[in-house]
Amino acid sequence: MYLQIGISNGRRYLAIVQGYRDPVTKKVRHKTVKSLGYLDELKKQYPDPIAHFKSVVEEMNKKAVLEKQPVTISLDPEETLKENQVNRKNIGYAALSKLYHELGLNTFFYNKSRAFKSKFNTNNIMKLLIFSRILAPASKKKTYEEKDRYFENTDFSLDDIYRCLTQVVAFKDELQLHLHRQMKNKFGRSTELVYYDVTNYYFETDRQDEMKKKGVSKEHRPDPIVQMGLLMDTKGIPIMYDLFPGNTNDCETLMPVLDRVKKDYGVGRIIIVADKGVNTADNIAFSLAKGDGYVYSQTVRGGSKELKDYVLSESGYRQIGDGYKVKSRLYPREIAVSNTKGGRSKVRIDEKQVVFYSADYDRKAKADREGAIMKARDLVKNPSKYNKAISYGAAKYVKNLVFDPKTGEILTAKKRPVFDEEKLREEEKFDGYYAIVTSEWKMSDEEIIEIYRGLWRIEEAFKVTKSDLEARPVYLSRNDHIQAHFLICFVALVIARLLALLLGNKYSIPRIVESLNKASGSRLEENWYVFDHADEITRAITEILGVDLSRKYLRLGDIKKILGATKKT
Repeated sequence: MYLQIGISNGRRYLAIVQGYRDPVTKKVRHKTVKSLGYLDELKKQYPDPIAHFKSVVEEMNKKAVLEKQPVTISLDPEETLKENQVNRKNIGYAALSKLYHELGLNTFFYNKSRAFKSKFNTNNIMKLLIFSRILAPASKKKTYEEKDRYFENTDFSLDDIYRCLTQVVAFKDELQLHLHRQMKNKFGRSTELVYYDVTNYYFETDRQDEMKKKGVSKEHRPDPIVQMGLLMDTKGIPIMYDLFPGNTNDCETLMPVLDRVKKDYGVGRIIIVADKGVNTADNIAFSLAKGDGYVYSQTVRGGSKELKDYVLSESGYRQIGDGYKVKSRLYPREIAVSNTKGGRSKVRIDEKQVVFYSADYDRKAKADREGAIMKARDLVKNPSKYNKAISYGAAKYVKNLVFDPKTGEILTAKKRPVFDEEKLREEEKFDGYYAIVTSEWKMSDEEIIEIYRGLWRIEEAFKVTKSDLEARPVYLSRNDHIQAHFLICFVALVIARLLALLLGNKYSIPRIVESLNKASGSRLEENWYVFDHADEITRAITEILGVDLSRKYLRLGDIKKILGATKKT
């Protein structure tokens, strides 16, 4: 560092400046450490400002040198380990802490918890639960037992954690709205186009109640489930979610979610993008009545004969490269919408239908089906090996398949199972073909297809939530604790996806989590820690987020400064 004397507005100006070598250009660059002011003004305070500040800079340089000097640590070679002492701690979570505070979660929890007059610190507990859900997902008890892996205040009990779960449920809707506003104000969220999908999570129990119900499980399990509808923006960051009883049909979840987001989130016109599971007349009518739009996938195999004929007809297709073609039409149709009398009324709508064929999707469809086909052929030859439970996926390709209603075994006394070749041929005709219906008839075919393809982000979000955040199976029994569990998973998903976005979407969430977990250190003597991991992700976090994960040796005081800096927004 040195004292720079420059000219500004015709007056001499003093500043403390530091030089450094640009890692890319290799040229020396300068940055202002501290602006001191105009020389003529400084003379009113100091007889000789230049001499005074030169001595200040000299002291700053001496201090910087001392801080970088080698340190001697005394080690006792005879010292033994103490039982249950946590000597290894994680610093990678500092990246999560940066976003946690950037999203104002600390202030939100502090303000909301004051009304409860709790003896525990809600913010400290939520930090532990959210950070651990990302880095080391486990039961609440296991998370509590491993709380000392972080450099955080964990002066609370396991009972406090369960009390906190009950508390946060009271403001779960407000928390989602708070996150939406933060994302909009600080990260430029747009809600003109949103993605929606539904999944379910199973419980390790047979007991059902008003929320845990047996329904159509995405994982084909017999356990009770809970349904989740999730709304996501185009950057892949969740906007909001809602939970429904496990026996709720996918299509019945959309209207409550849209009604809430339109009423509480202050959004204007939105275009809903979703798969065929929510493509119903009522959902379409609801969107159009609100002045909104939709982009839905449309089943081809289950569609009308007229649609099937249109899809298979070569007329109108535009060939785009090898193995890819597309066509579209404006198609007025009548839909039957539920009315106030409990019946249905016919409503005419004008929509655009976009159909495309992909040879890659054709091959994938056949490859995905191959396992079920092989299983079906084996079932026909050896029906005694199978029952109703284990014939899933293959049964639809077998004729004359009768199950014993009590045991589930296959009955062959009257008729033997026969492989359904006709069924297979009919399915194969439509391999590689996709249909999309939309209210946005002014958009080009390519725009519509590109919008629909963005739905993979929400599918990946469910995968991350289930696999990486281990949201299921759910072991909690009380409904308020279950609600809190999914709220924590939601916040964790927002932070994880936001971190991936800020890192340029170059790294998957599992890879980021692996890197952050490795960014851990072991305690030496005299409050020194040695850290032993660095990679391109920790380097990117240091450069992009300003969270320094590059140091090999850190004193506890230095660690607290790094973490303290993540809390300043």
